[in-house]
Amino acid sequence: MRPANDMFKKVLIANRGEIATRIIRACKELGIATAAIYSEEDATSLYVKKADESYMVGPGPIQGYLNIHRIVDLATKIGVDAIHPGYGFLSDNPRFPLLCEKKGITFIGPTSRTISDMGDKVNARRMMKKAGVPILPGTENSVKGVDEAVAEAVKIGYPIMVKASGGGGGRGLRIARNKEELISALGTAKKESAAAFGVSEVFLEKFIERPHHIEFQILADKHGNIVHLGERECSIQRRHQKLIEITPSLILDDGLRARMGADAIKAAKAANYTNAGTVEFLVDAHGNYYFLEMNTRIQVEHAITEETTGIDLVKKQIEIAAGQRLGFTQEDVAVTGYAMECRICAEDPRHNFRPSFGRVTAYYSPGGIGVRIDGAIYKDFIIPSHYDSLVVKLIVRGSTWNETVRRMHRCLDEFVIRGVKTTIPFLKKIMEDPDFQKGDFDTGFIDRKPDLKDYAEYNEPTDLVAAISAAIAAHYGF
Repeated sequence: MRPANDMFKKVLIANRGEIATRIIRACKELGIATAAIYSEEDATSLYVKKADESYMVGPGPIQGYLNIHRIVDLATKIGVDAIHPGYGFLSDNPRFPLLCEKKGITFIGPTSRTISDMGDKVNARRMMKKAGVPILPGTENSVKGVDEAVAEAVKIGYPIMVKASGGGGGRGLRIARNKEELISALGTAKKESAAAFGVSEVFLEKFIERPHHIEFQILADKHGNIVHLGERECSIQRRHQKLIEITPSLILDDGLRARMGADAIKAAKAANYTNAGTVEFLVDAHGNYYFLEMNTRIQVEHAITEETTGIDLVKKQIEIAAGQRLGFTQEDVAVTGYAMECRICAEDPRHNFRPSFGRVTAYYSPGGIGVRIDGAIYKDFIIPSHYDSLVVKLIVRGSTWNETVRRMHRCLDEFVIRGVKTTIPFLKKIMEDPDFQKGDFDTGFIDRKPDLKDYAEYNEPTDLVAAISAAIAAHYGF
């Protein structure tokens, strides 16, 4: 298939794993050639096999994915006209789109200025306040020392969040409920922020007890058209890391949803946003909501929005970057049914979610109506120890909340991954929890449920998995 006249001819994917595979699929459906980069550890990865061209980068397992000059030079050399950063790695680096622009290559994402503005959480708060988007009580600037932090905390009122000015993902974030905890949290958050993001600046925000984490998906083209595609509930978290995402949220009524959606668009306009992005909010027990941050990239959990709206977000990213209009308005967006994503990670929940890497000795994924697998592993694949532990995203959709929960439970029950520990049994226990089934959860759900780790270990013999695989092969004539 040939690309449309106003579409890119070749896209380089500056990422790895399942998101690289996801982008390759979108490009293929648009008739666009793909180029992948990989480290030596990723040489046998699915995305390397699926791309039209693949190039090893280095040195080491990490550095090659972070070297913007080497990546852009490669893109220039092989005739690429656009680069997709995926999520993680360079996706939040404002220098990356600048270098792409300098070399005449389109960056599939927002502008460098927008990434920079929203990446600085203190600056983002100022912009949202000016735009009239609700923000949490907090400091106007980064706090310079202990005395200033203590004085500001008295004004705001405990409990307090100490947050890194840059980055995200829960790193550089600590909760303090009194002066002593604040002093300790300041030091810890600064060190963690410096290690993760290269800067040690932190600021203070009021901590909301048992909030819901709600994010709105934004699409904005280069012609001034902005829409939101509804919300995602991301409250099932551990240490501020999302485990399960749901759409639509069970706590929003039509009025609250409309107000939050309007403010999400207002936030995008304030940031001069283009492409796909996410505006994140905290919602308290009284229905008050506050701007948390804006993610200037595709999100891990984007698939559930695709399942309920029928809109391919990665394709839209590429089309918007190529200068195309959205082609629909807010009134055209229709959300149907429910969708849920479980992040399956190579971790051992029983031992504090310790990473579990190594060879996958058996693999069997679930299927059926309303089931989607976005993954990066297969039988005999060796999960490397250098990257994030996410290995598969299991996405299901259903016409009702109950059907969606039951379908996810059935799929987790079917899913077979052997050779490494995974979070599958832990996630299955969540599906069985009566409070979760009733929709009674918030960001403190996991902490209040220590019994979720009380699950039976896998007891299926390996030969059963082999028998299942053999039966499937026989059925399809492999």
